[in-house]
Amino acid sequence: MGRSRTYQWEDPAILAEAAGRMAGLDFLRELQAGRLPAPPVNHAVDFTLTEVEPGRAVFSLTPGEEHYNPIGGVHGGIFATLLDSAAGCAVQSTLPQGMAYTSLDLTVKFLRPITVDTGTVRAIGTLVNKGRRTALAQAQLVDAKDRLLAHATSSCLLFAVPPSHG
Repeated sequence: MGRSRTYQWEDPAILAEAAGRMAGLDFLRELQAGRLPAPPVNHAVDFTLTEVEPGRAVFSLTPGEEHYNPIGGVHGGIFATLLDSAAGCAVQSTLPQGMAYTSLDLTVKFLRPITVDTGTVRAIGTLVNKGRRTALAQAQLVDAKDRLLAHATSSCLLFAVPPSHG
C-alpha cells in the first residue's frame, strides 16, 4: 500500500489583495500570526514562516519522505523553495505599502544532504542590499545544530503594485 498525504489551502487571491494594501513587514507578520492564510505552496511543501523582522525572514520545515528525490534524500527543489522564500521575504519585509518584488534569479549551493533523520531545518534569509529597482538577499539552510546545509543568493526586482479597482 502506498503512502499518501492530503492538504488544503485558501484562495490565493486573498493574499494577493492583502499584499497590495499592506507594507511588506505588516503583511508577513499577519501571515506568521495566522491572521492571513498561508500561501498554497506552504501547504504543498509543508513549511512555515517562523520569524520575521525588517530585512530578515526564517522558514522551517521538518523533512518527510514526500520531499525525497529518487536517490533517497530531500530533493534540491525543496532546498531551493525554502531558500527562495527566505531570501525573497527578507526583501519583502523592507518594502513599503504599494511595492512588491519578484525573484530575478536564485543561485543555490548544496553542501550537505537532508533526510528525515536530519530533523527540522531552517532557511534564514537576510537582505544584503536594496536599491530603487533591485535588491540582493542571501539565505542559509541550517539544521538544529546550525550546520550549514545549503546557501543561496537572490536578486529581486522591485516594482509598484498596480492599484486595485475593487
